[in-house]
Amino acid sequence: MTMTKKLWIGIAVLALFLPLGVIVPRWFNSGGAWGEWGLDEIQKAAGFVPEGMKRLAEIWKAPLSDYSLPNQSKSLLNESLSYLITGIIGIAVIAGVMYLLTKLLVRKNGSR
Repeated sequence: MTMTKKLWIGIAVLALFLPLGVIVPRWFNSGGAWGEWGLDEIQKAAGFVPEGMKRLAEIWKAPLSDYSLPNQSKSLLNESLSYLITGIIGIAVIAGVMYLLTKLLVRKNGSR
């Protein structure tokens, strides 16, 4: 088995664990996943929001915010499936960009 195949199998196995990001916080009634807080959650936890965060918070809007698909109900099953699907979309986008970047760099360096 090639190293590339092993890598993709490893990524697929890890992707299957993506729904734990929705399930585990519900089990422990802890709100969202660690580090994925919005400004309101930071305000509540820390008592203030740093000025830099306030200023830069609106620059980037995630295309699939909260790891959810549009018009989905908030049931645990739908949230888990949405988390898995958006994770797979993210993996595919990153893999595609890296593939194109590699092809571009190899062609550029190979022509010398």
